[in-house]
Amino acid sequence: MKNITKFLIILALVFLPAYCLYAQDKVIAVVNNEVIAQKDLSDFLNYIRLQYSRQLQGKALEEKVTSMKQDLLQRLIEDRLILQQAKLDKIVVDSSRIKSKIEEIKKGYPSEAAFEQDLAKQGLVQADLENKIREQMLMRSLIEGKVRSKVIIRPDEVTSFYAKNKKQLVKPEERILTMIIIQDEDAAKTVSYQLRSGIKLEELATKFEFTTDKFSATPGQQLRPEIEDTVFKLGRGEISNPVKVDGKYFIFKLDDIIGSQQLSLVQAQDEIKSYLFEKKMQEELVKWLDELKKQSYIKILEN
Repeated sequence: MKNITKFLIILALVFLPAYCLYAQDKVIAVVNNEVIAQKDLSDFLNYIRLQYSRQLQGKALEEKVTSMKQDLLQRLIEDRLILQQAKLDKIVVDSSRIKSKIEEIKKGYPSEAAFEQDLAKQGLVQADLENKIREQMLMRSLIEGKVRSKVIIRPDEVTSFYAKNKKQLVKPEERILTMIIIQDEDAAKTVSYQLRSGIKLEELATKFEFTTDKFSATPGQQLRPEIEDTVFKLGRGEISNPVKVDGKYFIFKLDDIIGSQQLSLVQAQDEIKSYLFEKKMQEELVKWLDELKKQSYIKILEN
């Protein structure tokens, strides 16, 4: 019995790597004269995870990636069609633009090693990232010429939209805040307590090291959740407890609340035009892609 078990283990060790390679090389779709393999889909998923990993972490990141999985193959097919058309139209991307984009991404990391580690975590190397960026730039250039440049929003469309949606075109409540940033936790607790006791910020500045800044916030402004939860619970003049973010401590003082206001046509026209442009742009992009699909051979082989 032991010999049989040992034999089965040896078989697994021999054939499992071969099966994994087969699974990765398995063709899951054909787009004209090109194939899409399982590895292409896996690499695409890893690239998307890398993109969102700079804004989301842990469970939130995985939920975002999972929500996109269902339509990922269709998106990959559409990207392949766009890239094929870009090749036919002889569109090229300057390598310096790709290098510049890579450097911009690297700035979001504390070091080159951290950047490479994050890539490796997603099963990618820098060459993979460069290739994806090149493809994105090619697609963007083609779409700009074929679709985006042809979208026009007329003034009467803006006026009509405003008339129909006037009640929804409201400037949201705005909160004006003073932010105090302190490195030390004990000092942050003391400053927060003393501010609430009535001691002036100017006086505390002579005793503690901190920096201050002023900013305004509106609901859903993409503030970090822990900050948004704090500032929107404050009343006028109230001081928050210290909030720890990225190793620093933040104290918030609510200086004023500016209530929501109805926007005039002049105030709302840029926002309306932008909304209508993107809406029409997406509609025209779908039509253009549908036309590309009709002219192409597409076969999905995935079960």
